[in-house]
Order: sequence, then structure tokens, then C-alpha cells
Amino acid sequence: MASIRKSVALGVVVFSVLCGLSDVADAKAKTEGKPNIIYIMADDLGYGDLSCFGQKKFQTPNLDRMAAEGMKFTQHYSGSTVCAPSRCCLMTGMHSGHAFIRGNREVQPEGQYPIPQDTPTLAKLLKGAGYRTGMFGKWGLGAPGSSGDPMKQGFDEFFGYNCQRHAHSYYVKYLWHNTDKVPLHPTTYAHDVIVQRAMQFIKDSKGGPFFCYMPVTIPHASMHVPEESAKPFRAKFPEFEDKVGRYAGPTVRNPIACFAGMVTRLDSQIGEMFELLDELGIDDNTLVIFTSDNGPHREGGHEPTFFNSNGPLRGIKRDLYEGGIRVPTIARWPGHIKAGEVNHHISAFWDVLPTCAELAGVKTPQGIDGLSFLPTLLGNDNEQKQHEYLYWEFATRGSSQAVRLGDWKAVRVNLQKNPHAPIELYNLKDDIGEENNVAAGHPEVVAKMKAIFEKARVKSDIFKLF
Repeated sequence: MASIRKSVALGVVVFSVLCGLSDVADAKAKTEGKPNIIYIMADDLGYGDLSCFGQKKFQTPNLDRMAAEGMKFTQHYSGSTVCAPSRCCLMTGMHSGHAFIRGNREVQPEGQYPIPQDTPTLAKLLKGAGYRTGMFGKWGLGAPGSSGDPMKQGFDEFFGYNCQRHAHSYYVKYLWHNTDKVPLHPTTYAHDVIVQRAMQFIKDSKGGPFFCYMPVTIPHASMHVPEESAKPFRAKFPEFEDKVGRYAGPTVRNPIACFAGMVTRLDSQIGEMFELLDELGIDDNTLVIFTSDNGPHREGGHEPTFFNSNGPLRGIKRDLYEGGIRVPTIARWPGHIKAGEVNHHISAFWDVLPTCAELAGVKTPQGIDGLSFLPTLLGNDNEQKQHEYLYWEFATRGSSQAVRLGDWKAVRVNLQKNPHAPIELYNLKDDIGEENNVAAGHPEVVAKMKAIFEKARVKSDIFKLF
């Protein structure tokens, strides 16, 4: 009997070892060949705020290098014209006529209105595909502990601001690490700590695959930046030295210089990130996408007109004209994306989820609005599916709607006052600045747009358009 027991015990051990090896093999097969994904989203950076997109007041050499080594998108759109709904579109693959969050709605004492816990998100999808998932920056889709807390939405690690109000200042008492508050010294520049944590996540995840989501706060709200970044621009823009910028936290002198210092500081850190990818030997297996959550703002003393922050576009943050939603976007993936490409494919934030799903080899959730733009990234334009149209709605500031249909763009504003507000129509091919409303001359196009405005959305009782 003793020998039988020993044989059984040995068999159990061997079986367990074999099962363990099988699990390891299955896990390796599940993740092998999948690229790392780093998605960097600036906050309120305009279409014209990078030198590779036309900025003349300062240079962004590392992002210019990224464009030279990758693909620049000229017609990529954010999810919305403000923070929270734009992030919701990105995380869910739904445009703002279907997304749960369609405007900024605050909750007290900290956070924004939460997405439901069972929401299919980009992070959940990639985590299910074997990715290690990290989020570093500003969340805005649910207060700490709520159903929308990032730790309940697919992230293995979160470090940064949960709340958009809290993120108005770069000098704060604390940031969040997962579900814990991390105290900061009053002189600590929060943005730098966030970037450092993201870099550490990349180091810790070098075995891959990993998804690093970096919705940094630069150049949002207060024009705060350490003096070493502002100083060169104080000398360049001395005429603004008496100007004071106020928003949240400390006031600043010469917010014009500080804005340039903020963007160039972020640019330098992105250069350091590329150096890290090269040192870790994972540069060729890492797709990096850089973009902005919406158009430029006017807060904290920033003057978008001085910097031509929206480039040739009309409007800024909180508008559904092009300047509020068309954003500078660059993708780099050495050996996969052809260097120096400039692509005019019409795409939006809700396309990111299906693109990442295709990269990860998993199915996208049913019923989303996005289309993968992986064929475009890989130079297979003939295989790229095209949107019938792109749709936005913004249930704040009087409510507005917009549609992009080929070269046509339709906008309706002040819908709270008039749910039947007239449709403005622009031909973006000839009028990228949306200066000439040609609705009167194209009644058939206006009729198509009217039908899209009605069919492209479902009613929201939380974010009411009318």
C-alpha cells in the first residue's frame, strides 16, 4: 500500500508540473508576437502646437523625430471637445452619440460621473489578451472607489489624478496610486512624477506585452512648469513678463513662456522614453501613438491666438468646429510603420479600441462605432475600411452636434435654445477653416446631414442634448 501511495503521490506531482508547464506554454502562446502599445495623450494641445504641425514660436524636436520616423495623421479626431467624454470614447470605442459619458459632470468631493463597472473598455480587452495594463495621468471617468475607478476598468496599475478638477494644478498635495493616496511635497511637479512612474512601468513590463496609457495633463489649465523649462522662453517673450496667469494652485508670471516650457518639457520626456525603449531592446516591438484629447484652451493665461494653437482651424476647446476636435496625431512603430508617412485617413478616438484589438489578436466588442486603422498604419490603404460618417455631440455650453461626411462637415449649435437649430455646412476640402457656410447652396447634403443627426445617436437621460 505504501508503494502505491508513493506512486500516486509521484503521479500527482508529475501531473501538476505538466499542467504548470502547459499553463506557461498557453500563456506564452497567448502573448507571443503581440506588440507593446504606448498611448500618450496630451491635454488641451491644439492642432498647431507641435512644430511638425506648424508651430513657429517653439520647437518640439522629439515629436518631430517621431513624425519623421513614423506616420503623421492630418485628419484624426478626438472623441469630444472636452476631457471626460473624449476619454470615454477612447476607452469604449463608441462615439459621443452612443457613449455613456457625453460631457464633464462633476461629483463631490472628488471625481467625475462614473462609467458603469461592466463597461467593455480598452484596458479590459487588452488585459484579457495577456497584456499588462497601466494608466499614468488624468482619468476623469469615475471617482475613487466608484464603478468607474480605473482599478475596476481593466488597469493593473494606476498612478495620477483621478479627478479633472484636482488636475487643474500641477502642484498638489497628493496623487493616487491604485486605490491609495500618495502625498507629494508642495514643490513637487506632479507631471514629472507621473512620467517617472510610467517609465518604471515600461521597465518592469519589458518582457511584454504591455499597454501603457499616458493621459498626461500638459498643457491643461494652470500654466505651471519648473523654472528651468520656462526660463528660455522668458527671454524670448519678455513682453509678457508682467502678465499673470491664474487658474488653480500658484499664480505664474509670463504664462506665455510657461506654456512653451510645458510643451517642450513634455517633448523632452518623450525623447527620454524613446531612449528607454532602445535601451530595453523593445523599440521595434512597441507601437507609440501621440495625440491630444481636444483642441486648445484659454485658461490660466494661455493665449492660443498668439501661438496659433489651432493652426488653420476654426474654434478651440468646447467647440465642435475643427479646432475643437481635430487633433495632432503621430504613430511610430519601427519596422512596421513606414518612416516619414503623412496620412489623410479620416479617423477618430473610437477607432483606437478596434485597432488595438486587431494588434492583440482578439475580437472587438459588438456594437461599437470604431473601425481598426491598423491597415493604414501598416501601409495597406487598399484594405482600410472607411467610416460612412463621424458624429459628435456635446451636451454642455448650449449643446451642439457635428458630422463629418467625406469632405463635408455639418454643425448645429445652441440646441438647448432651439432643438431645430439650422445646419451649418462646410466643404473642408476647400475651406478647412470653416469660414463659408454653404448650406443654402447644397440642400441635398443638408438633408443627408439632418438624417444623420437624428439616426446617429441614442437619447441620454444623464447628458441631455435638448
